[in-house]
Amino acid sequence: MVYAEKLPGLGELTLIPLDPAVHAGLVHGWVVQPRNRFWGMGDHTVGQVREIYEFVDSLATHHAYLIRIDERPIGIFQTYEPEHDPVGDRYPVEPGDFGIHLLLSPGDVVLPHLSTLTVPALLRFAFGDPAHRRLIAEPDIRNEKAVRRLERHGFTLGPEIDLGHKRARLTFLTRAGFAAAG
Repeated sequence: MVYAEKLPGLGELTLIPLDPAVHAGLVHGWVVQPRNRFWGMGDHTVGQVREIYEFVDSLATHHAYLIRIDERPIGIFQTYEPEHDPVGDRYPVEPGDFGIHLLLSPGDVVLPHLSTLTVPALLRFAFGDPAHRRLIAEPDIRNEKAVRRLERHGFTLGPEIDLGHKRARLTFLTRAGFAAAG
């Protein structure tokens, strides 16, 4: 386990490293759901999902975590260093920039206020390293729900960028902006 935090009214959030061999089937079940179409793996097989996360796991600059609430898997949180990612070729990376991706997929379980409670905890985890001065996210521009969620949590909108596989909206959250939004 790399992170744990009690979330009042929800349970204990934990992050564990995503193990491609163990978790590929679970992750595949999430990414092929229509509601998760912006993750970009809707037509992938379990084997392809495993291969993608084996690649991510091989990088020192990118990490994938399984998000759990009371040990029940509910999503994926990925982090990356933008200067070592294609997104870093699309904007002027600043020292301390740290990228994030989030997929929440609790299934049939009703978890009240899931994103409202989970996102700040994940941001606290990301800002837990004092070297991370600004968080970067780049949701697909068609994913208005994700863009609005990021804005609600203090992110400011940046430009649209073309990443080849998607047209994305850059969003930024400084450490000071996070403290002010909290």
